[in-house]
Amino acid sequence: MNQTRRILSSLKLANSLYSTRFITAHSLSHQRLDKDPFKAFKFFIWVVDKNGFEPSSAMYSLLLQILAGNKLMKEFWIVVTKMKEHGFFIDEDTYKTILLGFKNDKMSNEASAFTHFYNRMIEDNAADSVVKEVVDVVMGSEWSDEVEKRLLDLKISVSDNFVVRVLKELRQSPSKAVRVFIWLSEGCGWKHNEVTYNAIVRVLGRYDSINEFWTMVKEMKSEGHDIDIDTYVKISRRFQKLKMLEDAVKLYEHMMDGPYKPSINDCSLLLRRISANSNPDMELVFRVAKKYEEAGHKLSKSFYDGIHRSLTSVGRFEEAEEIMEVMRKGGHEPDNITYSQLIYGLGKAGRLEEACKVIDIMEANGCIPDLKTWTILIQGHCAAGAVDKALFYFAKMMENDFDADADLLDILVKGFLNQNKTSGAYKLLVELVKNVHLRPWQATFKNLIDTLLGERKIEEALDLLRLMKKHNYPPYPEPFNKYISKYGTVENALDFFKVLSSKDYPAVSAYQIMFQSLFQEGRYSEAKDLLYKCPLHIRKHKAICSLFGSLETRTTASS
Repeated sequence: MNQTRRILSSLKLANSLYSTRFITAHSLSHQRLDKDPFKAFKFFIWVVDKNGFEPSSAMYSLLLQILAGNKLMKEFWIVVTKMKEHGFFIDEDTYKTILLGFKNDKMSNEASAFTHFYNRMIEDNAADSVVKEVVDVVMGSEWSDEVEKRLLDLKISVSDNFVVRVLKELRQSPSKAVRVFIWLSEGCGWKHNEVTYNAIVRVLGRYDSINEFWTMVKEMKSEGHDIDIDTYVKISRRFQKLKMLEDAVKLYEHMMDGPYKPSINDCSLLLRRISANSNPDMELVFRVAKKYEEAGHKLSKSFYDGIHRSLTSVGRFEEAEEIMEVMRKGGHEPDNITYSQLIYGLGKAGRLEEACKVIDIMEANGCIPDLKTWTILIQGHCAAGAVDKALFYFAKMMENDFDADADLLDILVKGFLNQNKTSGAYKLLVELVKNVHLRPWQATFKNLIDTLLGERKIEEALDLLRLMKKHNYPPYPEPFNKYISKYGTVENALDFFKVLSSKDYPAVSAYQIMFQSLFQEGRYSEAKDLLYKCPLHIRKHKAICSLFGSLETRTTASS
């Protein structure tokens, strides 16, 4: 334990040069952790994994000595692994100290494993130096005979690991990565294998080297090598992110013809990416579906819905109907999801009458429309400006024992406001709150309040502010201050103050803001009238007196 204390004290010193690290080193040397190396280990892992702490090489080495000295071998090897992951190496003194301790304690297996790790680390360190030299030579000038000569002079010992490291360092220069890849084969006699081919296609799988990518994939296949799943996932995600969907599908087809087939999730993700386009290429969708079925898989309901959604979103309703028929033959009856997609697509295309008929078709097929289906139908009518028709279907929905939710209310309110029917929106919201006990979104309240004040309907706006308070939303004073200071009366201001606070009176700051707004609008007499009607503690408050005192000073100076 004396050695542990000594090491922990050194640990504090080792990191004290770094202000952001000092706290952690100090915590590790805290008395409670000092007495329990396991707690020191747990604390170290926590700050590294959860808090983004970056330990120094000295800290790693000292913690290894603590754990080895206390025979906490499981924790020891965890720290060794993390040390390697973060690019740190064990120095010779630390290695010798720990190895001597293992030998003295007759821990021969641990001594052997630690020696093997240390020797491998030395080799990796040397390899890293060579990799850096190779990359420096390649990036330093255009490819030439001189570059090849300089590379040969390095007397490179080629291995899978070496090739992978070099290509990874050259990933931002695909053309140079290809030159090195070819040179290693032609100039060094290295026989590329599945590992190194996967490394080069990872580098080339991008927009500016896509032709070279497919050439390399073809060469790879001719040599009897396949793209592994990990490489496929990385490249496919990159293609999808860059919207290179044609290449993503082509790669999917290539993989489905090989031994390493993408998972169902990979297939679904690819379909969603294609469908997410504003004008999805359905040919790509069908190509993916075909390959999926050829592999012996049965298409799931979600798979069919994905295709159906793509078709309805771009108005290809005849093909969407064909997909629904294929879906039925595949054992999947259309449900609310399927029909809702169709209603949404028809509404988007302005074909509202057909969208309404889908409700009848659903019910005839034993599929009862749910709240989401009704919402989509009503949303389509609101978007088209057919608010009266939207209200008709809203009433029909209510007759079918579906209560509106905040989402549907927001859609209806926006529909009313877009048609300049502010009073209708206000009445609908108040009625649903009182009779259905619906809790509107805060944004719905704010949007309607802004519009009401814009139309100088202060009483209705104050009613909504009261409702907001009942639903425990934070106050929304800004538009009221602006409105009352420009157009409102003293009574409006007093009513506003009553609504604003859950107590008898709002905070002094609320009065200050209102008075300042009135001053800015030049309504000094209204400000004074309001002051006389304020409670005594407000009239006598230092901040308010100071505010009106400055007003008197300005008025006197101007006269």
